Amino acid sequence: MSDDRLIVALDVPNVVQGLDLVQRIGEAASFYKIGLGMLTGGGLALANELKGELGKRVFLDMKLFDIGATIEAAVRGIARYDLDFLTVHGDPQVVRAAAEGKAGTGLKILAVTVLTSLDRADLDANLIKAGDIHDITLERAARALEAGADGVIASPQEAAMIRALPQAKGKLIVTPGVRPAGAAAGDQKRIATPHQAIADGADHIVVGRPIWQAADPAAAARAVIAELPRR
Repeated sequence: MSDDRLIVALDVPNVVQGLDLVQRIGEAASFYKIGLGMLTGGGLALANELKGELGKRVFLDMKLFDIGATIEAAVRGIARYDLDFLTVHGDPQVVRAAAEGKAGTGLKILAVTVLTSLDRADLDANLIKAGDIHDITLERAARALEAGADGVIASPQEAAMIRALPQAKGKLIVTPGVRPAGAAAGDQKRIATPHQAIADGADHIVVGRPIWQAADPAAAARAVIAELPRR
């Protein structure tokens, strides 16, 4: 039995490999993330097939960032695909435009706070203001939620703090950077186990390599779900 708290990241190059992976996973997962890496490899076509023909939920991870009019137009177009989640950068003006673009649809706008692959040294290089990375993530999350985001993307290490925000009541927290017990961290720097992420307030966890690189992806997905707290 699948559990939609697990979102499997289809971080493979094209729609053929993506569809093959979904078929190998079968009923073990019901929610998939399609990101920029597959955009030129048929990602939108795969999203349509997963949603319309296979009955899966779909998270389109585009991390959109542009002027307001462009964001609003892009989100309005994406919303026609009847997908579930879409990411935009957490800057308030971007979030407000995305909320306008998806108005009247079921699409959930998730704001990116601070990427889970970044640490304080990366923020310094990007000229982000001084301060603790967790505090900055919390502040960005609060501002994005106030601007109309349906939820946020955040490191599992910040999930509990974000869940405690007054602005987070009834909102979604989706956490990448999740690694099953014993899995390699890869390029993620701020990680947690599936159980810890959900226990700390996340609604969904995103897991990629530990599942799609596994010899048996379906078994790997079931193993992640087995780590989650009971509902």
